[in-house]
Amino acid sequence: MRIVSLFPSATEIICLLGLQNQLIGVSHECDYPETVISLPKITRSRVSSSASSKEIDQMVREQVRQNSALYSLDLPAIELLRPDLIVTQSLCGVCAVAEEDVRAATTQLSGSPAILNLQPLDLAGVFHAIREVAIAAGVIAEGETSIQQLEERVDRIATLSSRISKRPRVAFLEWLDPPFSSGHWNPELIRLAGGIDGLGLEGNPSRTLSWNEVVEWQPEVIFIACCRFGVERTLEDIQHLTSVTGFIDLPAVRENRIYVADGSHYFNRPGPRLVDSLEMLAEALHPEQFAVTGRLQDHAAFRLKI
Repeated sequence: MRIVSLFPSATEIICLLGLQNQLIGVSHECDYPETVISLPKITRSRVSSSASSKEIDQMVREQVRQNSALYSLDLPAIELLRPDLIVTQSLCGVCAVAEEDVRAATTQLSGSPAILNLQPLDLAGVFHAIREVAIAAGVIAEGETSIQQLEERVDRIATLSSRISKRPRVAFLEWLDPPFSSGHWNPELIRLAGGIDGLGLEGNPSRTLSWNEVVEWQPEVIFIACCRFGVERTLEDIQHLTSVTGFIDLPAVRENRIYVADGSHYFNRPGPRLVDSLEMLAEALHPEQFAVTGRLQDHAAFRLKI
């Protein structure tokens, strides 16, 4: 089978299932595992990644307001690749080519590739997405084994955190200018890791916040994983937080409990590494119980002192 992936988490699922040698094309953002970087890129973004966070937010909002696509497909490249299966998503128009655009575009292809649309809203949805890809690619046993291994890791964290009586108030931010709450699966990860999220709702999209909301929540832990940004890029925005009224007096700041993670690879990709993200978050919230995981050090997340 010849497989094309249109978003990073699908690429990670495909490789998890041992299908990497059948992957023939990926999106311009697919970068894990590293071996997929050399594959043909068949999408491109209309939003400049070199812009400031505020400018990116404004560009995205304007594109959405105009009902204009944020991503485009390279149809000639797809035609040359002759895929049997195209994996896409309809969860977020900001994250990848929209499903309807993919279906409309592929009608112009000489072949008739199957289109698999993934739409995970939570951890269970991610495991279901793995199962869907496994079924579509004919590797059902590999899919079930992978899901079982991931579920066992989740259960371990959930079991340990269930014994914790003191659960800190958490402000999980997926963007900083303007601030966005956690969304979809991230509030679930916070709960499973032993925290309380007062800004995001499980299964719901992230939402724009005011800094007043963040300050009023009085978080004891602040966890920052900006969507599509690595740690270095995120740090460019963090330096401005000290000018936010009331920020330096927050419990999380006073106790030096601000964590920054690679939001491009973790937390914002609904794939297998959401379990790594859970382990990372658990260690940040309760280091005395979960330091053994070593996830903060292993996965480009660290404690920031302001």
